[in-house]
Amino acid sequence: MSEAEPRVYTKEERRDIMNRMQAGDMTVSNKEVADAFSIDASADPKDIPLDQMNPAHPSLFKHDTFWGHFERLRKEDPVHFTEESVFGPYWSITRYEDIMHVDKNHEIFSSKQSLGGITLNGVKGRDDEFALPMFIQDDPPKHDAQRKVVAPMFTPKNLQDLEPLIRERAGDILDNLPRGEEINLVREVSVELTGQMLATLFDVPQEDRMKLVHWSDTVASLGDPDAFDSPEEGFQILFECLAYFQEYYEARKKEPPAFNLVSMLAHDEATSDMGPQELLGNIILLIVGGNDTTRNSISGGVLALNRNPDQYEKLLQNPGLIPKMVPEIIRWQTPLAHMARTCVQDTEVGGKQIKEGDRVAMWYISGNRDESYIKNADQFIIDRDNPRMHTAFGYGIHRCVGNRLAEMQLRVVWEEIMQRFSRVEVTGDPEYVPSSFVHGIRELPVVFHE
Repeated sequence: MSEAEPRVYTKEERRDIMNRMQAGDMTVSNKEVADAFSIDASADPKDIPLDQMNPAHPSLFKHDTFWGHFERLRKEDPVHFTEESVFGPYWSITRYEDIMHVDKNHEIFSSKQSLGGITLNGVKGRDDEFALPMFIQDDPPKHDAQRKVVAPMFTPKNLQDLEPLIRERAGDILDNLPRGEEINLVREVSVELTGQMLATLFDVPQEDRMKLVHWSDTVASLGDPDAFDSPEEGFQILFECLAYFQEYYEARKKEPPAFNLVSMLAHDEATSDMGPQELLGNIILLIVGGNDTTRNSISGGVLALNRNPDQYEKLLQNPGLIPKMVPEIIRWQTPLAHMARTCVQDTEVGGKQIKEGDRVAMWYISGNRDESYIKNADQFIIDRDNPRMHTAFGYGIHRCVGNRLAEMQLRVVWEEIMQRFSRVEVTGDPEYVPSSFVHGIRELPVVFHE
């Protein structure tokens, strides 16, 4: 075999790698995983045997070729079982109403970290140094008690108080952009605004904001062979995040309660006695939640308008459509592609029998293109009726706690863009995050025109 030829892994070898990962072996090489489970991301999904479809493969998301896979599954097998994948066996829930059913029935479909948690790459029973307990990876009553600790940060009253600050920062960022020159929108605008907002919510120095962004990016890149040799290497960076926030957490306990996320966690009895891993888990949850939805929706919105020039022209003629456009952008982008659950009792979804212990992926990104529930779901329409009818924020007890903050930031950014520029032009292809969890954009070259 020549060096240029890729190694062909047997089914038994792939299963061994899969089992090691599912057992929590963090030293499994990312390259070994990528090679063993490699696919042709450009293959026509119509040519793939239905029982071999694996829509969670990160390569499909890296190359933005997953859309046809979900379209086929919605039509032919909306509750689909994948037997072999890097994540182990799992069910794909691809239609809107089935997704709502799973998300709302947390008594049947558990989020508990000990059962595998909320992402397909979760590990059942993990209790080692790489376990990250967090309230989104728990069920009531603990989930409810911890979620209530941070919920006051996202009340309408507080968002109203935050809006002038967000508007000022958005304006400063936009005013300092070069006119008529190509820049990376993600780095210069999307990351900068969300980084500043995260630092404010946590009440940490603004000069540390890029650390927060870096830790968020690390979570999305743990399995990326271009970023880390192994997930363990990525976790060493996350342990830096723990050391940073452990100091703030302990210090806040000795101070009077204040209105920031770290102080809230430090002073409420539901979260004041968290161990290091639970603290890191909840901090990572709040960082990723506060970063990815807004950041990727800003970038995704610019891309969507450029790919749908009739809608951009509609916006230019009527900027008053921005409040309706914002949830349409979030639907269109769907910043978190899936959430996973573990079935805790035998049940049925869409006519399929799902057994206790089975892993289930709710594909929000597919539900948001479900023509059977959303009219013209494959079209980007900025004045859509009922624009908030989408799956991007989830349902039930786990519905995104910061959804209104994300919408408000996106609205403010577009209001400030429209006041300053005649158009934001995309000048090259986007580079996507190789993740089937965070549906993210790493780079988007644009030019701001006066």
